[in-house]
Amino acid sequence: MEWYMYLAVIAAGLFAGFVNTLAGSGSLITLPLLMFLGLPANIANGTNRIGVLVQSAISSWSFRQQKLFSFRETVWMAIPAVAGSIAGSLIAVRINERIMELLIAGLLIFMFFVILYKPEKWLREQAVAISSRQRWLVSVVLFFIGVYGGFIQAGVGIFLLSTLVLGAGLGLTKANAHKVLIVTALTGVALVIFILSGQVRFMYGIILAVGQGAGGWIASRVAVSWGPKVVRIILLVTV
Repeated sequence: MEWYMYLAVIAAGLFAGFVNTLAGSGSLITLPLLMFLGLPANIANGTNRIGVLVQSAISSWSFRQQKLFSFRETVWMAIPAVAGSIAGSLIAVRINERIMELLIAGLLIFMFFVILYKPEKWLREQAVAISSRQRWLVSVVLFFIGVYGGFIQAGVGIFLLSTLVLGAGLGLTKANAHKVLIVTALTGVALVIFILSGQVRFMYGIILAVGQGAGGWIASRVAVSWGPKVVRIILLVTV
């Protein structure tokens, strides 16, 4: 790559890391960029996980410092998502590229209308208690989101936020904190599978991770001060 392309990749990573932490779908920026740089779609899909993992880990650490979640609270949500991610990534290393594109488009159109649904639920700050039956249902949904996240990263943050806010009853700010920790876990196991399948290019991924890590840290600091109204608008614009 020319020197200015390194700067372009870092800048794209910065923006994607910021968007991913506050909302999701930052991979809709980084995936096409990696393909533009000459990586095949499946290699770009695997390489993209490096930046997402670094960004999510840094954001999780920052949210934990701000006491927005505890690891114990997140475990029951992370386990089904990680299990799904293993299944999804095993599918992704073998899937037809056109099917992947159509699936992303359909799901994101669907999510736009989900975020418009009952705005008062998105704007609350306090968590709402849920029954054990609802908790089991949320776990099942998180498993399938994990499958999707392992399959292709783009949009997984938005699906997680929707489930945590509308299903698990969390306020949007706290749901964001739980979301990035879940993404860290499911991305970590998926990345291992992509590496073992030879579908990761480390040079591109590490350069991207520099920008995404910085973007994730910045977003985690402003998420609390901006509040759920601004974050919900960013969600809608991103989708």
